[in-house]
Amino acid sequence: MVAATKTSIQAAIETNYDRAQELKAFDDTKTGVKGLVDAGIATVPKIFIQPLDNLNKTTNPNNTQFNFPIIDLTVIDKDPIRRREAVDEIREAAENWGFF
Repeated sequence: MVAATKTSIQAAIETNYDRAQELKAFDDTKTGVKGLVDAGIATVPKIFIQPLDNLNKTTNPNNTQFNFPIIDLTVIDKDPIRRREAVDEIREAAENWGFF
């Protein structure tokens, strides 16, 4: 009896795994994750599982905080100057962030 380690089993599976083909098949179904759930899948498909090597890598470790635009709308109905400022802030947020 030969004992196989988990890493050697994973290596054997990964050599036969074609992620691009599986992603294309998933995209071609046009049902998304909801379609998988509705179909009653019991395990998470491999295309959604990140390799352990990728878990410790970050794209930019120094950029860990976001500054989302916050727009105060409390007095825009009473102050026309503040209303104009809020409209400009909304425009800038929509153009640069896509939301506010």
